[in-house]
Amino acid sequence: MLFDTLDPRLSVALHSIKEVEIETTPLAELTTLHVGGHPLATVRCRTKQACIDVLRKCDEHQVEVLIVGGGSNLVVADGKLPMIAVVLDFDEIVLDLETGVGYAEAGAVWDDFVDLSIKAGFGGLECLSGIPGSVGATPVQNVGAYGVEIADVLTEVELYFRDTDERAWLAASHLDLRYRHSNLKYQDRVVVLAVKMALNKDGLSQPIRFGELARALGIEADEPQARREAARVRDEVLRLRKAKGMVYDEADYDSWSAGSFFTNPIVSIKEAAFVREIVQEMDPELARTMPEYEVGEGLRKLSAAWLIDRAGFAKGFPNGAVASLSTKHTLALTNRGTATAADIVALAAQIRDGVFEKFGVELVPEPVWVGIKMPELPNGEA
Repeated sequence: MLFDTLDPRLSVALHSIKEVEIETTPLAELTTLHVGGHPLATVRCRTKQACIDVLRKCDEHQVEVLIVGGGSNLVVADGKLPMIAVVLDFDEIVLDLETGVGYAEAGAVWDDFVDLSIKAGFGGLECLSGIPGSVGATPVQNVGAYGVEIADVLTEVELYFRDTDERAWLAASHLDLRYRHSNLKYQDRVVVLAVKMALNKDGLSQPIRFGELARALGIEADEPQARREAARVRDEVLRLRKAKGMVYDEADYDSWSAGSFFTNPIVSIKEAAFVREIVQEMDPELARTMPEYEVGEGLRKLSAAWLIDRAGFAKGFPNGAVASLSTKHTLALTNRGTATAADIVALAAQIRDGVFEKFGVELVPEPVWVGIKMPELPNGEA
């Protein structure tokens, strides 16, 4: 059922729920890309129970819902949106000093959780410093950076199952966590309410596996499982991310993005060899240094940023446009202040199509799309 305005009966029901605030805030003000139109209403939930009650009422009235945490991984359509934006504003964080378990509610700012855990003397989350967004989104995307993923630390998630009206804690092993994937992704019938993570009580980082970070920390190649003080690693990660525009700053258009817009493509050995042959024809030295990582039997991971750059899309492309690649990192699509969702989508399609034409590799967007989608590839394969 679609509405141009909020059903008065649903409005009354929502206003009756405690710990709820109802606004008319557009999605452009709730996302780090700063694009998105006007939902029927924006409902802020201050507690987990308020969130559940709101979802129950919306389901009773058959109104579509968009769950919003930090808004850092959303591409939302322009114009009127026939849905209610449910903003998760419950944000309690508890760190158990004896067990090393970190608990955080879904609406907590992710980097606040990281910062507090390190200040409390724990390690484990330092490589995930500076990632924008809320705690609740991290298991959905299996967020990762600098060689560490949520899957490495997540132990349990508290979920609300809208179809059965049940609320329960579930072990992380049930989420099918893989590279930028979980079985919670691309569906809104199960909502994350809170998480528990196993932190390092010794205050040391996860093993440093990412070359750029290892070099910044002075770690030699013969130390593959090196660990360092978590606070020091966090400082270095934040420095690296800021240099790439990957720490959100309202004054910096390079950070008006959804982070890394495309996932690194996972391809077969044969496909990776085909790409290398193309690069070999371009430049033999370039082929020798092409990033390629084994990620499973018969599979290789390529670098999306590297492919974008070698397909001819430089940082800042296209210069002067309202939507462009970041001037600091080719993997971030940015809003230069006045871009619409349509502008972002058009740029994303141009980048994807250019990489496919050059290398035969289809880049897959990482953000969640709401009310809008990418056009098909010119050859109809998308």
